[in-house]
Amino acid sequence: MDGFSTRQAAKKLGLGSTTLAHYIELGKVPTPKVVRLGNFQVHVWTLAEIEHVRQLLPKIANGRKTRYSKLREKQKARTKSPVPRKTKKKK
Repeated sequence: MDGFSTRQAAKKLGLGSTTLAHYIELGKVPTPKVVRLGNFQVHVWTLAEIEHVRQLLPKIANGRKTRYSKLREKQKARTKSPVPRKTKKKK
């Protein structure tokens, strides 16, 4: 086999085929070679391209997973030490 379809490449990467197609459309993932089959255009992936995308996946900002990461980092930096309390005197 000289290449994989987008669906097969997505399965190897552990993604949905629509997710991978969306990443290609947005430019987050480099577009593989395109082959015309009748009226259809099919992306043909090589193993090297799949491994390259596997290296890129952790760096892709994908919605909710990275949406609030900067806010969480700020909150961790602002952790306060507990306020000392006054001790009550016994009568």
